[in-house]
Amino acid sequence: MDMKREYYEDVRLLSSGTVVFWFLVLFAGLAVFPFVVPGNYYVYMANYMAINVIVAIGLNLLVGFTGQISLGHAGFFAIGAYGTVVLMSLAGLPFIVALPLSALIAALFGFMIGFPALRLEGPYLTIATLGFGITITLIIGKIDLFGGRNGLHTPPLSLFGWQIESDRDFYFLLIPLTVFLAWFARNLVRTKVGRAFVALRDADVAAETMGVNLAYYKTLSFAISAFYTGLAGGLYAFVLRFIEPELFSLVMSITFLAYIVVGGLGSIMGSIAGACLISWLDLQLRNILDLPYFGDWLKLLSQSYFSITGVSNIQYIVLGLIMILIMVFEPLGLFGIWIRIKKYWMTWPF
Repeated sequence: MDMKREYYEDVRLLSSGTVVFWFLVLFAGLAVFPFVVPGNYYVYMANYMAINVIVAIGLNLLVGFTGQISLGHAGFFAIGAYGTVVLMSLAGLPFIVALPLSALIAALFGFMIGFPALRLEGPYLTIATLGFGITITLIIGKIDLFGGRNGLHTPPLSLFGWQIESDRDFYFLLIPLTVFLAWFARNLVRTKVGRAFVALRDADVAAETMGVNLAYYKTLSFAISAFYTGLAGGLYAFVLRFIEPELFSLVMSITFLAYIVVGGLGSIMGSIAGACLISWLDLQLRNILDLPYFGDWLKLLSQSYFSITGVSNIQYIVLGLIMILIMVFEPLGLFGIWIRIKKYWMTWPF
């Protein structure tokens, strides 16, 4: 029987030889990936997925583990992106300082947004966070310091003398950071803080009766989630190399929420799986009109009944259908499917 004799066994990342083996296989695969894939596009796709994984993990800490709903994470994402670019371009700070500093600014905004969560919940909290996300985008678009509606180009990126110029260079910066943040979140939810988050989600009145400080942990969950999202926003700016206010729209916040709903609420692995799947679909469906046969059929359908410009947004229709199917057939998301498969093979052939 596998018995845990001390607390640190619960937060240990590599709990067995099997886990160590697959962990090494994962690292080896990530290390050789940029050198074996054909073309730079797949490296860009991996970077795009990794950034969305960071956002999904941060959002799941808030929604899945604490039970606070947010539709304003595009605002934190914008703060991280613009903060990093402005601090580097105008303040002259190096990337290694500007990135965490802009994430801390996003965390400060998240802490302030957490105060309404003390009195609001459900749809009322959702509307409050939605208003924040829309307001941040509008304010950024009106200030010349942030480039207004014209946006900003990112400055040259270097780290300790290492010039990061290509997607492959950025990959070797981004992937280790993503792995570290996933590891940190995985251990965080097993600590006193994570258990307090779960207690608030399940029964906040009972948690407060047991001594859990509701004000502290609700605002802390918003701050940590905003920090993750702001960090991802700063990295996202250098993947695109150009940012503008229209990028950080309500659709982006809804897409962020889709990552964790599809992947599985209250699961770090579900956050990773959902972000990777939806990110891949998003990139692939942008060129849906170029698909053989199906693309021609869509063009004919659009010319007959709709507009040709609207077909390019088919990815949102597919995204919505996936969310509906997940909620109907597997509320636990991809993580729930993984649990079913795992239990099946553990009990096979019985």
